[in-house]
Amino acid sequence: MAESRRLVTAGRVGRPHGLDGSFALREPRLDLQAATRVVIAGRDRTVAHRTGSAARPLIRLKGVDDREGAAALNGELVLIEQVDAPLGEGEWLARDLIGCRVDGLGSVARIVGGPSCDVLELDGGQLVPFVSDAIRTVDVDAGRITVDRGFLGLEEERG
Repeated sequence: MAESRRLVTAGRVGRPHGLDGSFALREPRLDLQAATRVVIAGRDRTVAHRTGSAARPLIRLKGVDDREGAAALNGELVLIEQVDAPLGEGEWLARDLIGCRVDGLGSVARIVGGPSCDVLELDGGQLVPFVSDAIRTVDVDAGRITVDRGFLGLEEERG
């Protein structure tokens, strides 16, 4: 993946559908059509076929030709290059969070897509859920993320 590419989430690979490598796109955020280029599990792919509804698209990728191939991708984020999509309030690109320092805990090594939320994996192996209860502020320009240490169980309760 080239560093200059701006990738945004189009959805998440769901369960296989049929025997030809098709899968349901979970949490669809963008409309994927045939010939759309996507990135899944760090690998560039191309949508070969799209059916289903807007709420439950069914996707088949070039090079994924059977149910087992689709099942191996289950749960992976489906990313698409978006050059002109502006970020909303409280939205950041994952690549901009990588390397940010987190309140005496370390630096963000990578972002892991979890079943209910994304998780910051720090260079020391700690995991921080990327949810409003855990994250107080994000300042990508300063390279700093502050967290609620009490919510994360890093401070003893005062009583």
